[in-house]
Amino acid sequence: MVKLVAIDEAGRGPVIGPMVLCGVMVDDKEQFKLKLLGARDSKLLSVAKRKEVFELLKKEIEYKVIIVPPKEIDNTLFSENTNLNWLEADKSIEIINHFKPDRIILDCPSNNREAYAGYIKERLVKKDAEIKAEFKADSKYFVVGAASIIAKVIRDEEIDKLKKKYNVEFGSGYPSDERTRDFLKKNYDKYDFFRKSWASYKNVAVKSSQKGLGEF
Repeated sequence: MVKLVAIDEAGRGPVIGPMVLCGVMVDDKEQFKLKLLGARDSKLLSVAKRKEVFELLKKEIEYKVIIVPPKEIDNTLFSENTNLNWLEADKSIEIINHFKPDRIILDCPSNNREAYAGYIKERLVKKDAEIKAEFKADSKYFVVGAASIIAKVIRDEEIDKLKKKYNVEFGSGYPSDERTRDFLKKNYDKYDFFRKSWASYKNVAVKSSQKGLGEF
């Protein structure tokens, strides 16, 4: 068996909630089974279809998920000499070292694929593993598509948990969502699930602060 691990994420861009990474491990020769189960880029599937395929996938494959909360994202982005790409790389390393695969396919978030793959390879337990970092890998490989589906479904579940816990509705959590923008403006200082390092959050906080000072 040639162990293949593929990694993808969900939730890099939102101003609300966690980022979720998923690593899927399969026998390299049996990737075709993922296609039969419906694996593909999660963005091409409806919410209902993603959940359906997720239920099929989790019965047939091994996977590991890491949920990165907003505070950890903020701590990374407020630090010097690091960014979200390297945070994603570090979490990917954790997943890969859990499985110790022979081959690795990454959905690469960095413009420099070689540097990103090199950073990860240097930190692997299994030094002879073959690593490939690809742009839009979730649309090229069914195994990466499977990882994207699992990450997306779990990210959506985490968002639903936040809405139920705080009894709020904020839409998708993405800055492009009008419901999210409206919720952010009214509640930016009330909840701990905002990514305070995001420009969309900072803009609201600064404007609100300036408005407050103008009232004196």
